Amino acid sequence: MASGGMKRDVSETHDTLRFGINAGVKADLAPPHPLQATIQSEAKFWADKKKFGTQAIYGSAFNIRKDLDAQILSRFQRPPSALPSAMLGYEALTGSLDDFGFEDYLNMPQDSDSFRQPDMHHGMEVRLGLSKGPICPSFN
Repeated sequence: MASGGMKRDVSETHDTLRFGINAGVKADLAPPHPLQATIQSEAKFWADKKKFGTQAIYGSAFNIRKDLDAQILSRFQRPPSALPSAMLGYEALTGSLDDFGFEDYLNMPQDSDSFRQPDMHHGMEVRLGLSKGPICPSFN
């Protein structure tokens, strides 16, 4: 998937207005910024180190249970409605409640002029496979 959720075929010509200047196959594989790769590798390093420490203290069953809880809580979502799903349990488990990034306050879809309220019935039909289309069409 390319940026913006649009499908892009390899054989089609490059659309600079939709996908940006540097949106080739290399751009899909590489992180947008070199610092992002460093941040992701450091986060993975500290997560692995924390798992190793908890395994040494509490045993391997603790990490297995924590991974299972993370899988369960990452799939839980609120039905489509006016309120977005916060995934509070998953954030509490992973410790990301204290992280406050720019995505938390910039580019909120509710602030857009072309935002439409989602239809809860249509959203559930799409989620259950009874209907096709986006769960929440927010733009005209």
